[in-house]
Amino acid sequence: MDIQLNGSTRLYFVVGHPIKQVKSPEGVTQELINKGLDAIVSPADVHPDNFADFIKTTRNMLNTDGLIVTVPHKISALNCCDQVTERASFIGAVNTIRRCAQGWEGDMLDGKGMVKAILAQGIILKNKKVLLAGAGGAGKAIAYELLLSGVSELAIFELDGQRQQQLVEQLSQLGKAKVFAHDNDPTGFDVLVNATPMGMNGDPSAAFQLNQITAQMAVADVVTSPENTPLIRHALTLGCAVVKGTDMFAQVRDLMVSYLLENQKDHHDAA
Repeated sequence: MDIQLNGSTRLYFVVGHPIKQVKSPEGVTQELINKGLDAIVSPADVHPDNFADFIKTTRNMLNTDGLIVTVPHKISALNCCDQVTERASFIGAVNTIRRCAQGWEGDMLDGKGMVKAILAQGIILKNKKVLLAGAGGAGKAIAYELLLSGVSELAIFELDGQRQQQLVEQLSQLGKAKVFAHDNDPTGFDVLVNATPMGMNGDPSAAFQLNQITAQMAVADVVTSPENTPLIRHALTLGCAVVKGTDMFAQVRDLMVSYLLENQKDHHDAA
């Protein structure tokens, strides 16, 4: 990686708490350099109590062009933006922020990245029955994009019954497909998507009943470490089509870079 640091270097931050687990700084910096930018992405460990102040500070750092937001700030980031996309507003969370004429504009790209990763593996979503585990920030984002992709049914599994029902009701308002609450039995579904931390960092558990998964099902997981979670390992053993968290991350990274750079030229010309 050929990083050039000088007074013209554009700054981006990956902000979270803790931050040592993130892989974005190197990958996104490399993508920006590949596109001919003099730019660097730095990790920023910011406690939730100080997050709003950090957003204000970076907004006033005129050589900072964007932020990548990770846990636990994705929901609070929404209210810290000067404007957000329709998608981010519906989901209630933001994971990418870019500079615009009004200040900071936010979008939520996790769901779009997962759907792109699923389609890239040749897995069909249109008119399919999907079971999604997790109704948190990532789960909401993925559920939203799954409905836009044309699935016929979307079942939500979530241990928090109130959060599960709230998401079902919210998604049903889109009028895109049948949305309902379900347990973790995947019987009868075409595609399974895990949007929970289950299986992360040596956790031996899985979001779905593994003994009910069949070879005809496609399986996707948001967890990146390990790359082969217990869910993914079991699915591979069965011969299922799989989407790993690293596949999703690669798609989200590309979407983030495109979003961050989309209006950069116009903004700099105006400045």
